[in-house]
Parts: sequence; structure tokens; C-alpha cells
Amino acid sequence: MPHYTFVVMTNAVDGRDDEFNKWYDGQHVRDVLDIPGMKSAQRFKLSSVQRMKASCPYRYLALYEIETDNLQAVMDELGSRSGTAAMTLSDSLSSDRFAYVFEPMSGKP
Repeated sequence: MPHYTFVVMTNAVDGRDDEFNKWYDGQHVRDVLDIPGMKSAQRFKLSSVQRMKASCPYRYLALYEIETDNLQAVMDELGSRSGTAAMTLSDSLSSDRFAYVFEPMSGKP
């Protein structure tokens, strides 16, 4: 079955990082993983040490692993649940975000 990585970069609304992270870790990840095909999630925060001096516009990263024969169905389900009782969105989540699916170009090492 094909595997994909869903890359999501986000920010909290200014001054609401604690609330945002509590919602994301305590509710949102669980809601996303309830979607058939979504297999795992891992979250990261931007490190203060970087190789390049250019600033990154996002503070948080989530990587979701997807395993499915029908990626479009998974994405459609994600879209249909977003903002409903099945996937409540917090108003601490900034509207500026990056979310793309990537597929492997080579096998695992």
C-alpha cells in the first residue's frame, strides 16, 4: 500500500501558544488520526539554532504518515471533517498555514 507524508506547518495566534499546543496535542492530533489511512503523527517546534539566517514564517511542524490506496479519499475526508464536531478547530490556530502531501521518491534506508 502506498505511503505518504502530510507536512503541516502552523503558528499560534500571538500570545496563545500554550492554548494552541494543548489543543493540538490533546485534541487535534487524535481527530486527524481517527481518519482512515492516517497512521501516525509527530509534532515539532522550530529550534533556536538554524543553519541558515533566513527566518522561517512558521513555529510548529506536524508530520502525519498516511497509508492508503486512495489518497484523494483521505484528503477529502480530512476536508469534510475540518471545522465540524468531528474535528473542532481552535481559534488559537493562526489562519496562515502550510499543508502539503509528499510521496517517497526512494525506498527506506
